[in-house]
Amino acid sequence: MNYTDLTTNIKEIVENPDLSAAQIALFVQQAEQKIYNTIQPPALRKTCDGATSGSNQFLSTPADFLYPYSIAVKDPVTADYEYLIQVDQNFILEAYPDVTDEGKPKYYGMFDEDSMILGPTPDQSYSVRITYGHYPESIVTAGTTWLGDNFDSALLNGALVEALRFMKGEPDLVQMYDKMYLESIALLKMLSDGKLRQDAYRSGQARTPVS
Repeated sequence: MNYTDLTTNIKEIVENPDLSAAQIALFVQQAEQKIYNTIQPPALRKTCDGATSGSNQFLSTPADFLYPYSIAVKDPVTADYEYLIQVDQNFILEAYPDVTDEGKPKYYGMFDEDSMILGPTPDQSYSVRITYGHYPESIVTAGTTWLGDNFDSALLNGALVEALRFMKGEPDLVQMYDKMYLESIALLKMLSDGKLRQDAYRSGQARTPVS
């Protein structure tokens, strides 16, 4: 379902053709945010390359970074990527209290909203590969998205719940569409966090058993 069809369906189902474009965009974006914080579809995952700096224990996160999946450091000799172990920043501060204790990083942790801390402090510049979660472009501006193409029921029902709450709709209607939204999310979770992630082994990835 593209954004044009989504807009038409919202207006027709709630029987309110006077909803403005800005209002519908808000309903849809609120639904997207709720969905993307409930499940982890492939569209949330992104990979970028970067580099550490010698004698600098911090690594800046990408501008659209939400949370890490993995950080890998490229060995300058073998050119193989070695995945770092995610720990709490306190572990790194305690294990490597002397920032001049340098070497190839083995651990990383979130330091603040813009940076990660590495342990030990890099002794040189290393190429790194960061795989992380981010908010994909909204269907409002993109026109089509993975969510709209593959699981429009979750997006539509989520937007309908927001629209009906805005319109102060009858409680039973809000409850009905909220129930339909939750049913859609359960199916989407089985797909994105189950069938698409059966071979995942890292604890940072949500996994749903598939029967």
